[in-house]
Amino acid sequence: DEYAVEEALRIVEANSPTKEAGEGSGHTITLISMGPERASEAIRKALSMGADDAILVSDPSLAGSDALATSLVLAEVIKKGNYDLVLCGTESTDARMSVIPAMISQRLSWAQLTFAGKVAVNPAASTVEIERITEFGNQVMSAKFPVVLSVIEKINEPRYPSFKGIMAAKKKPITTMSLADTGIAAANVGASAAWSAVKDALPRPARGAGVKLTDEGNGGEKLVEFLVEKRLA
Repeated sequence: DEYAVEEALRIVEANSPTKEAGEGSGHTITLISMGPERASEAIRKALSMGADDAILVSDPSLAGSDALATSLVLAEVIKKGNYDLVLCGTESTDARMSVIPAMISQRLSWAQLTFAGKVAVNPAASTVEIERITEFGNQVMSAKFPVVLSVIEKINEPRYPSFKGIMAAKKKPITTMSLADTGIAAANVGASAAWSAVKDALPRPARGAGVKLTDEGNGGEKLVEFLVEKRLA
């Protein structure tokens, strides 16, 4: 999510050229996360980058929640915030499903712009335009606020928190919400309500020894034979 945080900071800075994000610019960045208490560590880092405040939804009954439940919780919190633009990363590093932004958009009945490699926001017109690369070429899409937007990792290079930012982050508010605070029943979240579950997980097999060939004038032929054998050609 560092890429989404960085893009949010750049959007605020671009539309408040005389102010830094979070310093009276007129635009605020709120971090929203669902997870255990240790998620506050990641939140503090994002706050030190320049975000203004944060909301952490943490409750034992949320353990084992799948993407459907996660999107439900995040959408309920977003509803209460009167936001114009929600920025998400593309996917999680474990399941890598890339579905949470679309699910949030559906639950909120907001427009969605996904896999953005470039973002331009026009606050005066209440619009956001993105550019994304597809197998058919570049696509340019736009929508009016409110919008759920996801960004790819190549969109920017996240900044390192400055010492000033790290010190300021210690004073920035993190609101902790329980499941009851969201108004969602416990029966709708957690492992018991999940539509999918991880039954087993195994470590990646150790890397096997490679094949070393001596080129005696027929190296190209051996390479082709290897590619054909592995069905790569």
